[in-house]
Amino acid sequence: MNSPVPSGTSEAAAASAGTAALRFDRREWAGAFGDLGTLVPFLLAYVTVVGVEPAGMLLAFGVALVVAGAYFRTPFPVQPMKAIGAIAITGAAQTAVVTPQAVAVAALVTGVIWLLLGLTGTAERVARWVGRPVTLGIVLGLGIAFMLDGTRMMATGIWLAVPLLLATILLLSNRALLAMVLILAAGAAWAVLTEPAVAGALAKMEPGFRSPAWPFHALSWEAVFVGVVLLALPQVPLTLGNAVIAPVEFNNREFPARPTNECQVAVSTGIMNTLGSVIGAVPMCHGAGGMAAQVSFGARTGGAPVILGTLLIILALAFSESVAILLRLFPQPALGVMLFLAGLQLALGSCDFSKDKGERFVTLGTAALSIWNVGIAFVFGIAVLWIVRRDWLRL
Repeated sequence: MNSPVPSGTSEAAAASAGTAALRFDRREWAGAFGDLGTLVPFLLAYVTVVGVEPAGMLLAFGVALVVAGAYFRTPFPVQPMKAIGAIAITGAAQTAVVTPQAVAVAALVTGVIWLLLGLTGTAERVARWVGRPVTLGIVLGLGIAFMLDGTRMMATGIWLAVPLLLATILLLSNRALLAMVLILAAGAAWAVLTEPAVAGALAKMEPGFRSPAWPFHALSWEAVFVGVVLLALPQVPLTLGNAVIAPVEFNNREFPARPTNECQVAVSTGIMNTLGSVIGAVPMCHGAGGMAAQVSFGARTGGAPVILGTLLIILALAFSESVAILLRLFPQPALGVMLFLAGLQLALGSCDFSKDKGERFVTLGTAALSIWNVGIAFVFGIAVLWIVRRDWLRL
């Protein structure tokens, strides 16, 4: 679903018109860490709350990121599926019935669903049927939701977050001083100063190889039910909007020389989840917010996800036992700054509203509902756009 490039072509769009070669320069390195605001909290919660083995989970993310960067050749992210992650984490905290086996089942079922939707062409047909006003609304709403989540995370340490946010904004266009370096350094220093135990734990870290474990041992019918009915199926409409339609829209707007389509993204989602499930992966997707985050910190090619993926593979194979300690080096206020700026980048590119008042109504209504639930927003947008185009709505 290609979209016209708005006047005032962005730097990313200009860069994409050149070469599709992967780059590994300073800006790609900075952009590689732009999506940590979403990635780190979910990884930490999966390990500490649900009990997922970190070796397989990190290895799956790493391999998926490397392949995505090499294939799409743009800063195409790999993120945890948010609805499944939220249900798994809160469910485990409340009832202790969401097990690592159920999460692996969810990854497998999710992979099969998206493989079928992509290989049959259904994903692209649905995306074309949706309509641009709905797509813009989903992307805009996701951007605002990211900003709200980032704001809540920043509020946990306002004295770090406010100056860090202002300094980061000033440095975003500075090629000499990378904003991401400032965030990572300030966050690590804050974590060590506020939690002295972190420094002691880091000092005791030692490398050690650990291979991924088979995740389906002692698989029960209860785990299958939880993985399919409670985790995988509720995620489908959210993934269609947030992780298929939205990233295609964002990618093709920012990188028109390197376009993709919904079927390619759906197949990619299916492959990485189906194969990843056998080594203990959690359900993964290509979120538009992650791409916006990498672009906002300087990434312009697939080099950024390749860099992050390579580091995660090393972490999985050599330091998986220490992952919970390492993730504590990224405190909530610093992650909130990343998430806020990612949402701002995502929403900024979604303000090319239609001149038709009815279509603007659809876009804004869809955006508002997307902050709460993308699946419901998706249905609302399609239904109201159908009403508008039949001239049944008077505004």
